[in-house]
Amino acid sequence: MTAPTPTPAKPRARIPKTVWDLIFTLAIPIAILSPNLLGEGIGVASLLGGGQTGNVRAYVLSALIPVAYVVWDLLKNRTLSPVAVIGGVGAMLSGALAFWFVDGFWYAIKDSARLYLTALLFGLSALTAVPLFRVFLDATTIGESDADRQATNAALRDPVVHRGLVGATLLFAVMELVQGVINSYVNYERVVAKFGTDDFNAQVAQVNAIMRVPGMVISLIGVWLAISLVQRAVKVRYGADASLFEPAKLAERHRALQAGAAPVPSGEAQA
Repeated sequence: MTAPTPTPAKPRARIPKTVWDLIFTLAIPIAILSPNLLGEGIGVASLLGGGQTGNVRAYVLSALIPVAYVVWDLLKNRTLSPVAVIGGVGAMLSGALAFWFVDGFWYAIKDSARLYLTALLFGLSALTAVPLFRVFLDATTIGESDADRQATNAALRDPVVHRGLVGATLLFAVMELVQGVINSYVNYERVVAKFGTDDFNAQVAQVNAIMRVPGMVISLIGVWLAISLVQRAVKVRYGADASLFEPAKLAERHRALQAGAAPVPSGEAQA
């Protein structure tokens, strides 16, 4: 008799990274700030000393958990791309500001400081030779061959495309500023308790939950509009069939133009 063929073990389902991101940057901080997490008015602040001391400790802990998660993720995946670095710096800035104990107007400003700083840096970079929105586009070339990547990068340095990048960078900066103003307004209207109280922590948790989805939507809209601007510039320069999402074809069109060929007219590309 032949031994039965063993049934291969089913691969374990992996939890998507997006879920982990939400757990460590939203769910856990909100749970830590909740003054009634364990019922009967018992929360993490109660376990950390209670009163103002416990509330302050819980607030700081809730702010540092996302920072620790982002740093751990960077070290684990050894992700040192410009996009990851920008995200890491933003997280660490938020963690450092957690030790600025304010409420009212200044808390509303503090909670949006990362967005305001991002808007400022992107806006200033539009005046330089390397607009910062390019870091998002460079991420799309990671899987290309060295030759195609060099050609794509050269295409992005073309004066026509560069102007599109400048506009995209400014647009992204404006969207981050808009998000910051909205976030500050919501915080100013809803976080009205004194710092170090149960109500303050509860109100911060509430606003964090309220603003997460709108904040993500505004950011995605900003990225989409900015990419659309660059995409338009790419098509103007390299023909209607050129696309940021087809790096090999874009590199081919760039090499063709360098060799003296004319861009593909829109009518011919659509025919």
